[in-house]
Amino acid sequence: MVADKGKKVKLTEKGEEENSEQIDKDLVLSIEKLQEIQDELEKVHINEEASEEVLEVEQKYNEVRRPVYDKRKDIIKKIPDFWLTAFLSHPALGDLLTEEDQKNFNPNPYFEDSKLTKTFTFHDEGTKITATQIKWKEGMGLPNGVNHEKKGYKRQLAEESFFTWFTDAHQKDDMDEIHDEVAEIIKEDLWPNPLTYFNN
Repeated sequence: MVADKGKKVKLTEKGEEENSEQIDKDLVLSIEKLQEIQDELEKVHINEEASEEVLEVEQKYNEVRRPVYDKRKDIIKKIPDFWLTAFLSHPALGDLLTEEDQKNFNPNPYFEDSKLTKTFTFHDEGTKITATQIKWKEGMGLPNGVNHEKKGYKRQLAEESFFTWFTDAHQKDDMDEIHDEVAEIIKEDLWPNPLTYFNN
């Protein structure tokens, strides 16, 4: 009886090894097939063509929506602190606006600009980013901002602020492909329906 148990153990171990080897072979084969399919997708530029078509459709409907957005803009101008409230109520964007930033949304002693923009242009070579270069009034730049040096530190430290998002465009290579999460949230979530966050 003892011998039978030993044979079962050996057979089980041998079976597990063979099964494990088969799983490894199947895994390698599946990965190779997956790579072939991925190569085929890239070769026929299916993803690239789809992206271009999606962009064309988005641009077409942006033109259709433009008059409606213009009407919305005229009404929003009549609502005090509309965009500030919408930004602050947004779960991802609200944390970006510091108390100091919030003061800057009203006519203020901080900067001359009445409108700030950041534009992303997508090319085959990469993404080009342009942004309003904020015209800060004398001595009113970013608190602990890009050009501010703290005592005891050799490197300049920039305090995170909503307004550093505009400054970053000038500090990075314009043609670098970068994923800008803030821009994506504004484009896909806040801009289409800011009233959702204003009413929050």
